[in-house]
Amino acid sequence: MTDYENAVEINGLTKKYDGFTLDNISFSLPKGSIMGFVGQNGSGKTTTIRAMLNIISRDSGSIKLLGLDNLKNEIEVKEQCAAVFDEIPFHDVLTANNLDLILSGIYTQWDRERFHEYLERFRLPAKKKIGKFSKGMKMKLQIAAALSHDAKLLIMDEATTGLDPVVRNEILDIFLEYMADGERTIFMSSHITTDLEKAADSVTFIDNGRLLLTGYKDDILDSHAMLRCTKKDLDEIPESDYISARITDFGADVLTADRSAAEKKYTGILTEKPTLEDILLWYVRSKTAKRWS
Repeated sequence: MTDYENAVEINGLTKKYDGFTLDNISFSLPKGSIMGFVGQNGSGKTTTIRAMLNIISRDSGSIKLLGLDNLKNEIEVKEQCAAVFDEIPFHDVLTANNLDLILSGIYTQWDRERFHEYLERFRLPAKKKIGKFSKGMKMKLQIAAALSHDAKLLIMDEATTGLDPVVRNEILDIFLEYMADGERTIFMSSHITTDLEKAADSVTFIDNGRLLLTGYKDDILDSHAMLRCTKKDLDEIPESDYISARITDFGADVLTADRSAAEKKYTGILTEKPTLEDILLWYVRSKTAKRWS
């Protein structure tokens, strides 16, 4: 097994389509941690993941997964990775038992006993056709399969979208169990930022194919601040001091990337800790307008 510090290393990843470009994306995900990959629908999250898995070709850049080049060492990389998508990739006429037989012939580390333990835990019928499963059941089946071949990197593409909060919490708990030995890593694409605030160690924000922000979640949340101020206060704040501002009937909400400086400079203005959703929205809006309503 290759020694590595980062489970994911992406440098200068670029993919051009007609009308959309994934533009020079670079970030890294430390081994043994969870990264939330955050962005609106159409921001480039799925394109990035497909390039990571070599489902699509890239125009430029490099990708290392688990310390290995994802092209030169594709078979070894995919043996040690698992992917969970928003739509199940298994044919509707198959059963979980069929899936067990198929995947045992694909993955050298496939653990049939573990797979059936997950089926029992998730209350998934082994003989029922997958086409008869609910969306939540299909997602649990994907996760059962993903966690049954000793994968070191779990890649998830909007996997919790459309699931109710109870199921999402159950899945997040399973992920934390999966991470317990410190050797496994999760890359979790989602626009449900509340899930990421609970589970993620780091976050990467992407919008319209471009990287907005990447770093440890707590550092990002602690360094940013939301200023709750009047419109008159806003007129006195230099635009260089904030990311963007939302003007309302009652005043303005202003996001700054430097909480410490803002608290010292604007002592009469209330500062609050933003959410990941706040940060994403205010950064995205800043690309079209410094002030918006």
